Amino acid sequence: MDASIIIQVVLLLVGFVFLIKGSDFFVDGASSIASILKVPTIIVGLTIVALGTSAPEAAVSITSSLTGSNAMAVSNVIGSNLFNMLMVIGIAALLSNLLMEKSVLEKDLPFLVGITVLFVIFIFIGWDITNIEGIILLVILIAYILYLIHDSKKSSESGVVEKPKWSLPKSIAFIIIGLIGIILGGDFVVDSASAIAIALGMSETLVGLTIVAIGTSLPELVTSIAALKKGENQLVIGNVIGSNIFNILFVLGASSAISEIPIDSSILIDVVFMLGVTILCFIFGKTQDKYDKKEGAILIALFIAYMAFAILRN
Repeated sequence: MDASIIIQVVLLLVGFVFLIKGSDFFVDGASSIASILKVPTIIVGLTIVALGTSAPEAAVSITSSLTGSNAMAVSNVIGSNLFNMLMVIGIAALLSNLLMEKSVLEKDLPFLVGITVLFVIFIFIGWDITNIEGIILLVILIAYILYLIHDSKKSSESGVVEKPKWSLPKSIAFIIIGLIGIILGGDFVVDSASAIAIALGMSETLVGLTIVAIGTSLPELVTSIAALKKGENQLVIGNVIGSNIFNILFVLGASSAISEIPIDSSILIDVVFMLGVTILCFIFGKTQDKYDKKEGAILIALFIAYMAFAILRN
């Protein structure tokens, strides 16, 4: 392997480390400040943690949008959402049956299907995601967060406030360090992934759908496995659905609001496949209120088949 490619691979890995650790620092710092301000734990989980696990995707896609690597901005979101639904849920379901709460089946999953359909419609309208469409996605996100906060206040858990981890200055320092890590990681990942794609004759779309998407989705996978070990199966479903919602509304919304994103027609199959997988996950959950080992195996097999298709297509 050429020395320059090895250097770019090392920089890519360094970028992933910066993204993941930066996200951890950001979430810890923000959660600590929320506790100091007496914000209920459940609201912190619904907003700050969900945003934190989507921060790597946001950093990569926004950086890609700013530098003109539009194919990677979109393919990163598609690939991340596919990895979350097929591999994170698939692996978790193989390890333990994932029971579905009624509220997830009736509200969150249908909402995810709805915004995925909206994303597809935006693409078909003009083969791009315009600034206005990006702003629409961000407005929907704000409305969704406000709804979550309003809905959570009805819950008996809504009044629970976690004890602050650190003092206010230390919490702010963690947020700043986390944001620096996320920004630097995003730069490293986009620059090195683009260089690897050019050197190996791969398309930016393929790199975004595979290497970058899997790398930026590691926080969701790690968080889900940790939740399973603690017996908190619901966190796995909430983490995946919340992350996918934030990926479409925040990551794509912010990226396209900053810079209009033209869509290459070659990514149509991937977009339709993402919609199909989202609907399939909804059907699996609706039929028996859980994801079991059989469904987990089906989801993992679909991801392997999709990866093979994406690589062969390149």
